[in-house]
Amino acid sequence: MAVGSGNLPTMFPVQGFQLAAGCAGIKVAGRKDLVVMALAEGSQIATVFTRNAFCAAPVQVAKRHLSASKNAKAIRYLLTNTGNANAGTGEQGVADAQQSCAALATIAGIDATQVLPFSTGVIGEPLPLGVLLSGLPSTFATLSESGWSDAAEGILTTDTRPKGASRQIQMNGETITITGIAKGAGMIRPDMATMLAYVASDACCSPEYLQQVLNRAVNKSFNRITVDGDTSTNDSLVLVATGQSGIMLSHDDDGECFADAVEQVCIELAQAIVRDGEGATKFVTVEVASGASVEECLEVAYTVADSPLVKTALFASDPNWGRILAAIGRAGVTDLDVNQIKVWLDDVLIAEQGGRAATYSERAGQQVMDKEELTIRVDLARGGVSETVWTTDLSYDYIRINAEYRT
Repeated sequence: MAVGSGNLPTMFPVQGFQLAAGCAGIKVAGRKDLVVMALAEGSQIATVFTRNAFCAAPVQVAKRHLSASKNAKAIRYLLTNTGNANAGTGEQGVADAQQSCAALATIAGIDATQVLPFSTGVIGEPLPLGVLLSGLPSTFATLSESGWSDAAEGILTTDTRPKGASRQIQMNGETITITGIAKGAGMIRPDMATMLAYVASDACCSPEYLQQVLNRAVNKSFNRITVDGDTSTNDSLVLVATGQSGIMLSHDDDGECFADAVEQVCIELAQAIVRDGEGATKFVTVEVASGASVEECLEVAYTVADSPLVKTALFASDPNWGRILAAIGRAGVTDLDVNQIKVWLDDVLIAEQGGRAATYSERAGQQVMDKEELTIRVDLARGGVSETVWTTDLSYDYIRINAEYRT
């Protein structure tokens, strides 16, 4: 169950970035579960990882390899397995992640520190290293710049469909391509949501600039989504600039255009994760406006978006607007004047002056709640800051999917 179309858009190849997906049998035989990505020599890389203290072994190893490489240009391969998170696996998990990097490095003829590992799946179970390693040679042999669709399938876990975004922008008569894929459906909450995402471009830029572009994009995309309020152990996002276009970008008008395009690709991927949230039947935008700060706008937005009572009302298409008011009131905003707050469902004003709006009717509210996609808008009347968060409803299927996850 998911919201909206599940079709991948046209995925433009990125010169200098190859992908391949194979079936190793890590959890389910015959399913794509092993993905290799190859970066052209000299590519720059920027990364963001989970802030969960129990970060997975591959996250730990990836950070070590980035540090050992001295500069991001040294990274040549990304290795992803699904079906097993290799998290909560102690030193053995770290050793397994390192061994998987070493095996790929041997095939590619590079140093193991030039490989970054990523895993997603069940937490707390040993990585089936034997089957993973046996699947590497055949997967490696199929690397191609047109491998985006296969890779998008190969990184999925409880997702019901692949997620991708791609666009091309023109600069000085030349074309820059930005293409990305992501996975994630449950255990979704920022810092960075339980997800893996890979975005590549043929742009040329400094590592400092690329990291700034990624940080900005993350804060307006993957750090603005929630399905269930849980932060994973394995969250990882990679932005690669292969430099193959020869177009050098920095903090100028062209660089701003590039940063905007990367942000839009990330927003598309982040929204695709929400649309495919476990058991989701609705895609919900929560907009909080006229706040005194970013922090208080996000506190209100996430309190509404993560509220089980709000989410179950959404699933039932029940315009139980009192649950929204209750969530706003417990968000922890200091000196909140409830008489100044206004709340809408799409364009239907449902609450003002501390209670139900005089113009509101249950029929109008019901018409909005019956939609597959809707917006909850909150005006705090406290300042000039606005923030947006995307979320889902909470359905019976969410419970079933997570209850049956290991069975």
